[in-house]
Amino acid sequence: MTINDLRGVLKGRVLLADDDGFEQAATAWNLTVRQPVAAVVEAADADDVAALVRFARRAGMTVAAQPSGHGASGDVEGLILLRTGLLNEVEVRAEERVVRVGAGVKWGQVLAAAGPLGLTGLSGSAPGVGVTGYTLGGGVGWFSRKYGFASDSVRAIDIVDADGEPGRVTAESDPELFWALRGGGGDFAVVTALELELYPAPTMYGGRIIWPEHRTREVYDAFLEITAEAPRELSVWINRFQPPGASAMVTLDLVYLGEAAQGEDLLARIDKVGGAISDSRGVVPVADLGDITAEPTDPTPSITRAELLTGLDADAVELLLAKPVEPLVNVQIRHLGGALAEPGGGAGASGAVVEPYLLGLLGLGLPHVAGATRAKQAEVVADLEAYISGRKPYTVLSPGETAAKSFSGSALARLREIKRARDPHNVFRANYPVLG
Repeated sequence: MTINDLRGVLKGRVLLADDDGFEQAATAWNLTVRQPVAAVVEAADADDVAALVRFARRAGMTVAAQPSGHGASGDVEGLILLRTGLLNEVEVRAEERVVRVGAGVKWGQVLAAAGPLGLTGLSGSAPGVGVTGYTLGGGVGWFSRKYGFASDSVRAIDIVDADGEPGRVTAESDPELFWALRGGGGDFAVVTALELELYPAPTMYGGRIIWPEHRTREVYDAFLEITAEAPRELSVWINRFQPPGASAMVTLDLVYLGEAAQGEDLLARIDKVGGAISDSRGVVPVADLGDITAEPTDPTPSITRAELLTGLDADAVELLLAKPVEPLVNVQIRHLGGALAEPGGGAGASGAVVEPYLLGLLGLGLPHVAGATRAKQAEVVADLEAYISGRKPYTVLSPGETAAKSFSGSALARLREIKRARDPHNVFRANYPVLG
């Protein structure tokens, strides 16, 4: 049995290295990440996924499932890359407050379907991100301080196991696998569909305020004051932006899960900072959440690094502001806490994030600046060493890192035990394998 035999097994498209369209099909969303896979399979349906896994099991090969290519690590040499974009059904069961989504569905589709019914899922900040990959990795977004990780809202999971057998996993049917899949990545099975709890869609107030660079310290002062007392319904992110070829600026991105008048009161401190270039604050429909940060919707070459911060005081801010952002594009701080720090008893593998802030460092991955970008990221992390916890959520891992950074010792040992028991022949490889 050779990889050429795949075409006789599947209904969906199979692309090998010599085929037209192979390079494009194998491309990750982050164009800096190379994916030297042996084949790309675009599954026609869940039966195709099962047939592929059975083939891989017999052939001694490994399958890496990537619905959209977000979060790719590049650790896929010689593997079969599985695309599940055609598994794109969305079924909202409003009376149950549940949405069933195929593995290829993106968050924008869920918000568009659930919003008119007065419901929402726990999406991230970008509607183009796939629901499955985001959720299997935990998922941190605008709703996280109120409701926790998106993975903890999962109610059932349709899978194909390492023997190629389809199944349905719930807390009652298979508690160990259910726990591992919710935040432990896709290392244990291929997910073909998820059922997620929906929540009443609140009136949301939010937007982005932009100031010129010379207002940065004032904006940081306001950020620290607001986040020190912020209720769980309020999320605020601060960014030092240096767009290529443009002037540096500082922004606040914010969402309040409540009425506009209450949001205005909570954010009154911002109005003391004058000189804003623009201010888009207002009522935000659920389906338009992606407009706040306006993240890129097309694949881009980028280099990212994230770190959890144990605190953010005046000394840390001094370190953050002492040097220019360049050659990075963005230095972001997200306020965490709330439900993320206090997961319920039925939480998945993501566990708790007790660190109150998340540092994000973004730069271009173009060849002429890639080295300088990585050096600058390392410099920022070194400057803040006293505030860096050393661990980070699975959902923000970067190429070259391992899943070990995301879990406590006991949780990692449990995940590894489940991996060895459920996939002893390594038929599956997540972006960040738990055995890596």
